[in-house]
Amino acid sequence: MRVRGPSFRPRLVEMEKYRQKGGKNIAIAPYQWSRYAGHKAHEKPEIIPGGETGWSRLSRSNRGWHRAAPREGVEEKDSQARLLDMDREGRDVDLIFPGNWAPPIVTLDLDFQHALYGAYHRYIREYCSADPDRLKSVALLPATDIEWSILELKSMITDKWLAGVWLTLPEGLPIDDPTLDPIYDVLNEYHLPLIDHSFTSEPPFWPGYRDVWDNPVMVRTASHPWRAARWLTYLIIGKIFDRFPNLNAGVAEVGHGWLPHWVKRLDAMIDYVASDTVPALDYKAEEYVRMGRFLCPCEHFEGPEMTKACFELLGDECWAYQSDYPHGEAAFPETTDLVLDWPIWEDLGEETLHKFMHGNAERFLRLL
Repeated sequence: MRVRGPSFRPRLVEMEKYRQKGGKNIAIAPYQWSRYAGHKAHEKPEIIPGGETGWSRLSRSNRGWHRAAPREGVEEKDSQARLLDMDREGRDVDLIFPGNWAPPIVTLDLDFQHALYGAYHRYIREYCSADPDRLKSVALLPATDIEWSILELKSMITDKWLAGVWLTLPEGLPIDDPTLDPIYDVLNEYHLPLIDHSFTSEPPFWPGYRDVWDNPVMVRTASHPWRAARWLTYLIIGKIFDRFPNLNAGVAEVGHGWLPHWVKRLDAMIDYVASDTVPALDYKAEEYVRMGRFLCPCEHFEGPEMTKACFELLGDECWAYQSDYPHGEAAFPETTDLVLDWPIWEDLGEETLHKFMHGNAERFLRLL
């Protein structure tokens, strides 16, 4: 509440019922996928994993790959502690994303959107001020108010912490809708990338969320790459990459093994049906990816064989390292060493390793 803006203060009473003392999480209408695999809907097994709902954050609190716990407070206010953890793990730069509260805000009225997204920008500026050369984040721009988003972005365009833009879309608005062009003009002018981080159980949902047969394992497996694939598809066939040559795009925490299959299939489908549905493109889908217009980081659990295959299929300009710190899909404090120790780098070479660990991300995030 400390970083709220003046326009939000008269509405604090509306938020009072959501206040939590001694806690740090709120849920914004998460969908509770609850079917236990192999059972009828709403049929409870003898042992109910994940709590009564079947989708409990508490049920995952002791899972994951962490070898040690991150320092206390790194997710909220203690950026100095984060820097110490970064030194411990060997991470030079962190790109920090807000939590899963961010996408659903776009479903609220505009005053709330302005207040909450603006508060995040004030908060993250302060958080990253401990070392803005190493601590980076994204601007949250709602596609529901283009004029406000452009003004907000330009007010922080020279801030060192700003490394990209997360465009939050209301349900039903595609990423290639022409109403978004004024934002893309600004991103193109300043060479700022679009970055998307999908979530599993918060609106506005990912494609297919009504057709997953109600099991959270299926949901978590499918939601991230499905959303990333849709997003990339429309950046290509909607000619965003063609019309805005300085605008690149990337995703976070979706894995990378899906991408070679997707762009090869996309090219085949464009050839098969595009004459009536897609404008003429400057390049093939695979070529946009190969030239580095799209950045897709690796999940360490995908392993060295998958990563080597990705390099062999799509070259070395579109991949990057990511850790998922401080969350459980990181192997903190060993994620970096785990990836560096993969034997594939002997075959792929030192230059490829450098691009993967830092070079591609530096180019993409305007760090060079």
